[in-house]
Amino acid sequence: ERVKLAAKAIADLVEEKYDVVITHSNGPQVGMIQTAMTEFSRLDPDRTVAPMSICSAMSQGYIGFDLQNAIRSELLSRGLYKPVSTIITQVRVDPFDRAFNAPSKVIGRLMTKEEAENEKKKGNYVEYEEGDEGYRRIIASPKPIDIYEIDAIKALVDAHQLVIAAGGGGIPVLEQRTGLKGASAVIEKDYTAAKLADMLDADALMILTSSDNLTIDVDGEVKELGTLTTKEAEDLIDKGYFDPITSLPKIDASLNFVLAKKGRKAIISNLAKAKDAIRGKIGTVIE
Repeated sequence: ERVKLAAKAIADLVEEKYDVVITHSNGPQVGMIQTAMTEFSRLDPDRTVAPMSICSAMSQGYIGFDLQNAIRSELLSRGLYKPVSTIITQVRVDPFDRAFNAPSKVIGRLMTKEEAENEKKKGNYVEYEEGDEGYRRIIASPKPIDIYEIDAIKALVDAHQLVIAAGGGGIPVLEQRTGLKGASAVIEKDYTAAKLADMLDADALMILTSSDNLTIDVDGEVKELGTLTTKEAEDLIDKGYFDPITSLPKIDASLNFVLAKKGRKAIISNLAKAKDAIRGKIGTVIE
């Protein structure tokens, strides 16, 4: 049901004659996959636990499968034909990124104290959750540096095809000479979306959520944010108006994208109203 809603929004943008590259989150799904693979190894001790990079790749594949089929169906129902493909995308991260020393992303199911101790012995981080009375694993969320499949993505975009790429922030990898090694991390999807848009030299970055506009609390009053200059966006960030987990990555990534080149804009708005947002009728816009 969710991908059908997304497919309608994307088809609206295609009808507006935009070339569209899609990326997506994978928060619940990658945790579900990691839980399932951990359970598999627990039941069969001869099997090793799948690393986070493998779980991320699995989530890209299965969410991409659902998305590309939903988008294809929606386009065909409107008399439009465009090939839609999913690129399993690897994203380089810095092994010295400070995020590795301060993990922040909660992943997987609740664990008992004994299971949590076993995770610690493996060198993993765990955190006690008071309300749920259990432990969860937490992993790093480093910033993206480079996207390895960018040339393949560009080739498809230049052919006016629809591309789903860097799902869930991409598979975080560390460069080791000619090889790439998966990192135990989940990249913040908003920053990867901005990096992808920048490397493709896109005109606009759209971050689509469940609200028409970003809001901030000013002295107890909720204020909707409309069009902002980069200076205004920077000031709001500096004054701490945005939640570090939810809204800050969106506004910060948008600002980075706009500042990288003149003439760009970033839009944060409602998924169901993407067409209105791209036309400038609603949304928080940074330009």
